[in-house]
Order: sequence, then structure tokens, then C-alpha cells
Amino acid sequence: MAYGWFDLQAFRIIGKGCIAVLKRLLWVILGLLLATAAAAAWAWVDMHRYAQSPSGAADTRVIVNVAPGQSFNAFSAGLERHGIITSPIRFKILARVRDADKSIKAGEYALSPAMTPLQVLDTVVNARVLLHRLTIPEGHTLEQIAAEIDRIGISDAQVFKALARDPDLIAALGVSGPSLEGYLFPDTYYFPRQVSARAIITKMVQNFKDQFSEEWLRRPQALNLSLHELVTLASIIEKETGHPSERPLIASVFHNRMQRGMRLESDPTAVYGIEGFDGRVTPKHLQTPTPYNTYQIRGLPPGPIANPGRAAIEAALYPAETDYLFFVSKKDGTHYFSPTYAEHHEAVRQYLRGGRP
Repeated sequence: MAYGWFDLQAFRIIGKGCIAVLKRLLWVILGLLLATAAAAAWAWVDMHRYAQSPSGAADTRVIVNVAPGQSFNAFSAGLERHGIITSPIRFKILARVRDADKSIKAGEYALSPAMTPLQVLDTVVNARVLLHRLTIPEGHTLEQIAAEIDRIGISDAQVFKALARDPDLIAALGVSGPSLEGYLFPDTYYFPRQVSARAIITKMVQNFKDQFSEEWLRRPQALNLSLHELVTLASIIEKETGHPSERPLIASVFHNRMQRGMRLESDPTAVYGIEGFDGRVTPKHLQTPTPYNTYQIRGLPPGPIANPGRAAIEAALYPAETDYLFFVSKKDGTHYFSPTYAEHHEAVRQYLRGGRP
């Protein structure tokens, strides 16, 4: 078919029009792409700025509890109420970008407006929960440890006491005795809120075991003592010691008395387990028969009367070499040590009776 001049001219005009339209369309598409890229770049910069910008300058600690199963929206709203973040929407976008919006862990957290949203997110995703300090002094009893746990509120004190006397748990932890008294090692621990009583006990007993080198584990046999007897003796030394330097001397007294078949006659054993004890040992206490009262029984009591520290255990393992059999308080935190009853009687007259016969 042949085309006329008019037809060719029309074709050229239409072709030029299509090209012009295509060029305009390409410019529009390019413009949209650039606008989208610019918007994306701005959004990225804005999100990066948000992620790195604290909501405030005040480094005030705010305790935030994340409940088990709590939604991310509820968590974000709580953060905004506390002033930890400024934009729950941006915070959720940040969490989603980091694939963390379903990864927050339940627990108690110490957060601050001075923290960046990224730091807040990392804290709850990695479960950096608030830890509470539990300090157990040397010589604390099981009952005193439970009371301290109750005071801090990190666990159930009654459950703690019951588990510390549970034969199954005692056996599982490799301890022989009526309770874990003596094996709850005095130290400073850090636990999260609502930690289980079993976890606290396990940590303390493991800490006790960590104190013993191979040499320490062999040493009781050389003293004709079992490990349980050694810990029991260490607990008595701990409770009798007023000045740290005297532990080896006090240990020597008890070792010497045991070797001679003498009663240990330790005041703290006479009052162990007495409810409502006011701290004052009376003659009635000393005369009251109990399984632990070494004024009434011979040898060691059936178990420790407290939880000894490392120094008391070491003193029980390596007592000073002396011929002392007695000691009496000098009322200044130290004791006077005597090898004979006559000298001890004179020391009692001097220090306890003010020189009276």
C-alpha cells in the first residue's frame, strides 16, 4: 500500500508527539524516583536521629516493669508516660526495622530519659534487668539470710527457708546435713526481682564449693574431721570471733579441746535456733539441753550454727599451734586465752567480774 504525503506527515507528527509524551513520562518517573529516594533518605536520617536522641537530659532512674506477654504497644505507651521516649510510633518503627518488636523480655528495668531509644530497646531485648544487691555478712544464719531476702523483696523468704531444709535439694547440691546452714556462703550477690529461691540457694552453695581447693578438700581428713564437721567447727569459730586476727587462736582452742575429749562449751551453740533470742546469753541458756548446746553435749553439734566466711573456714583447717584451752572476752572485741583452768578463772575474775573474787 502506498502512503501519500499527508499520511507520512501525520505519522511524523504523531511519532514526535509520542516521543514527547514518553520523555515527559520518563521525567515524571525520574522525578518520582528521586522524590521517593529523597523521602527514604530523609526518613532514614530522621529515624537514625531519633534512635540516637534521648528524650531528655535528666539522668533520672525510672523503674519500668515489663509483664510476661505484654504487647509492644502497651510497653511503648508506658515508656512515653514515664518520659523515656517521645514517640511511640517511631519507637515501634525502630523496633520493627531491627526485628525486635516481638523480642522484648519480661522483667524489671532501670531506664532513664537520658537513654537513647536504641539503648532502651537493646536493654529490654537483651534482658538487662535491674539487679538488686544482696549482702550476706559472715556468720549470718539461715534465718537471718531469709529475713534479708524478705527485706529486699527479691524472692519468697518462706520458700527459701523451706528449700534450705529440703532433703532432696540438700542431696542434689551434694551436701550432707539437716539443712544448708553453713553452706550458704557469705558474700555480695546480685539478683533480679522475683528470682527463684532455688536459684539463690544454688548460687550460694556453688560459691561455697568454689572456695575449696584440692588441698582444702584433703585437709579435713588430716584433722580426723569430715567436711561437714569442718564446716560446723568453722561456723562456731565465726560466731565466737570478735576480732579477725583471733580466728586461728580460737580455732586452736576448739581443736585442743576436741583432742582431749573436752566439751567445746561455746555460748553461740547454746542459743542457736532459740526464737526471740535478744542477744544476751544467760546461765539458763547454757544449762538447757539442745542438740546444739555444746555445754550439754560432747563433740560437735549435728550441723553448723551459722554460715562461715572464708577466713573462718581457713582457721578451722589451719589453727594456730597453741596449748590454749580457754578464752574469755576482754570486753573490747578481743579475748584473753589461757592454757589452764586456774589462769582462765583469774581472767574471768579480772575481765567479767571487775576483779571481784
